[in-house]
Amino acid sequence: MSPLAIAPTLVAAGRETVRRVPNAEAVIDLSSGLRLTYAELWQRASRVAGGLVGGGVGPGDRVGVALPNGAPWILAFLGTLLAGAVPVPINPRLTGPERAHIVTDSGARLVIEAELPDGEPIEIAGDDPESLAAIFYTSGTTGAPKGAMLSHRALLSAAEQVRLAYALESHDGLRALVAAPLFHVLACGMQWVPALVTGGCVVILPAFEVGAWVSAIREERIEVLNGVPAMFWHALRHPDFTELDVSGIRILSYGAAPTPPAQATALREAFPFARLAPGYGLTEAPCVTGLHDGDAQSHSGSVGTAVAATELRLVGPEAAEGIGQLLVRGPQLMSGYWGRPEATAAALVDGWLHTGDLVRIDDQGRVFMLDRRTDLINRGGENVYSVEVEAALAAYPAVAESAVVGIPDERLGSRVGACVVLRAGVPFDADELVRVAHATLAPFKVPEFVCVRSEPLPRNAAGKVDKHAVRQQSVWVPLPR
Repeated sequence: MSPLAIAPTLVAAGRETVRRVPNAEAVIDLSSGLRLTYAELWQRASRVAGGLVGGGVGPGDRVGVALPNGAPWILAFLGTLLAGAVPVPINPRLTGPERAHIVTDSGARLVIEAELPDGEPIEIAGDDPESLAAIFYTSGTTGAPKGAMLSHRALLSAAEQVRLAYALESHDGLRALVAAPLFHVLACGMQWVPALVTGGCVVILPAFEVGAWVSAIREERIEVLNGVPAMFWHALRHPDFTELDVSGIRILSYGAAPTPPAQATALREAFPFARLAPGYGLTEAPCVTGLHDGDAQSHSGSVGTAVAATELRLVGPEAAEGIGQLLVRGPQLMSGYWGRPEATAAALVDGWLHTGDLVRIDDQGRVFMLDRRTDLINRGGENVYSVEVEAALAAYPAVAESAVVGIPDERLGSRVGACVVLRAGVPFDADELVRVAHATLAPFKVPEFVCVRSEPLPRNAAGKVDKHAVRQQSVWVPLPR
């Protein structure tokens, strides 16, 4: 496992980009029309840093960033780093209790959610590559969301792995369209940070809307597209797409959901000049595998081989046959979970991250996902954790127990389905179930389908709910929205 040649910190990498290409476009905010060069981005971010320090934020303090997609999000994140503090991205769509957990758990000194802090320009960031760069919260299947701590080395290593996977030159700054939420490590760590390092430009949409996405490709000379398969599925069916000049698209990167062979073929035909670059990563390790362009169609079921400076390993009874839980080792791994030493010890063992994902690895090192982490539902790129939804449904008196699973959907990949066992003698009302769910869950987590049953949920020999059987045995009825 060879080291990667990277800057010591995100601030050092960004400062070098400002020195090299001060007048190059860095950020374009399509919601506000704001366009910033690298020199302007740095100047504004340093004023955010000054405002934070003037407000009492000190080195190592955590600062929540709960802004929607746009230039202010980038300024808040970068300004926090320039203040020597640690940004904690927060999904602005979370409910009050969900957000309160992240703020409390991280010990955030303040949360940027409206006006950006402002003060005299300042830069007090250090130069330790192992220092904490950001905390990205990810839900597990066994409890409340956990904060994955990513160091400067980890985020910069992931950015370099992206560059190498895309076969770009070290300063080949490209124009990337960002429609995924920046609070996800996908958009922040895999799109914006690589742009910051190479001198590229991120063109930011407030959210994915297919018409605006297609227009941005045309009007902003986009060269890199990154998203979940559902986004491309929508785009290819948009009436304006047939007239779109896609000759400038150099990279088409996708992941976070399965890509059927027919969809890979459709992408190749729709973007004939682009390098197809599907891959796999997770919050705890943003970049893990990437599929070579030549394999994108012939092996579309694979998420690729290990990226640079990364080792893969399997554990489990069938590991010798190439099937087992995927373990990852490399410089892009998280340092651990914030404030959770036991969870960290379980996830990181002797430098190996236990992903919890069941995979198959063929004789060429290509990884094929067999099952996502237990109970994870991928709804159009948004992660929904069944245990969290099940806990919310337990607040409804008519529900004795529930099993939440993903319902296959052509457009989104999966939708949320809840199989509920009713308490005897307690009336059940579907509208009330949805209302209870909305009280504590973000809208994308609220079940869209329900299966009501009076008999107990199916269980395996260990007494755990057999969710495969739940999917197969259930008759799903749409819930009111």
